[in-house]
Amino acid sequence: MTRILIVDDHPLMRQGIRQLLELQAELEIVGEAASGEEALEVVEELDPDMILLDLNMKGMSGIATLATMRERDVNACILMVTVSDNQDDVVTALRAGADGYLLKDLEPEDLLQAICQAAEGQLVVSPQLVNALAVALREDGSSSSEVLASLTQRELQILRRVARGHANKLIARDLDIAEATVKVHVKHLLKKLQLRSRVEAAVWAVEHKVA
Repeated sequence: MTRILIVDDHPLMRQGIRQLLELQAELEIVGEAASGEEALEVVEELDPDMILLDLNMKGMSGIATLATMRERDVNACILMVTVSDNQDDVVTALRAGADGYLLKDLEPEDLLQAICQAAEGQLVVSPQLVNALAVALREDGSSSSEVLASLTQRELQILRRVARGHANKLIARDLDIAEATVKVHVKHLLKKLQLRSRVEAAVWAVEHKVA
């Protein structure tokens, strides 16, 4: 069972997402918040497994809410669910610690499928945004072959699995190492690639035919 907190300042949107998620028995809505400030107040008490977070809200923005949650060591899977397909918003959200970025204009069944995939530990980004993210990474100059050469064999193994959307627990089981060790390797490879999120690393790996 994946316990979910919905954060959106539009009541109708919260209601629509709730009704959609209730179609899936493995998903449980444990709470709603109408603002970033309210979300920060309830997240520790509710301790959700996943947070669906709007980007553009009155008061505290989704990015600021996301960044604050990560600063407070909120370990939940956080998915941005927004109308914005702006490249800068996508990159900023992922670098602030988002685990995925989904557009509200997705077909309901596609949105539900993406949320279920995220619940299983996969990385989810609306298909039309992947190219924008790849372009941003190229513009950042993170494509150096020297950077790729700096990765250890173990880091490459883990990067390939990150690119497939595997969660740390699955990677650890696959490679027969501790989950904490996987986290350390992910941290190191992100630093070497000058990236800040697993999603960026996954796109980078695909772009450079590492996956």
